[in-house]
Amino acid sequence: MDRMAMIKAAQTKLQEEKEFKKTVKRVYSRPKYKAPKLTAAVKKAGHQSPGSLECFKQENMYYSDKNTQEFIAGSEMMHAYNDQKQDWD
Repeated sequence: MDRMAMIKAAQTKLQEEKEFKKTVKRVYSRPKYKAPKLTAAVKKAGHQSPGSLECFKQENMYYSDKNTQEFIAGSEMMHAYNDQKQDWD
């Protein structure tokens, strides 16, 4: 390689590095995304948020007696049980 070709290769390499550094600087200098603040309607409905469905919370781990009774009362098993219970008497 002659001297002129080496100088041009070094110059293009330096130019590419400069462009790369400029691009990286531009990308990382962008303002960070800030999530919008919660509206009043969202704050009011906080108790209905998916966080209230957390399965490891004590209140969500177990069914209450009321929940169990409501579930059983509407099930087919309860209807079949009541029909058979009348036959037993």
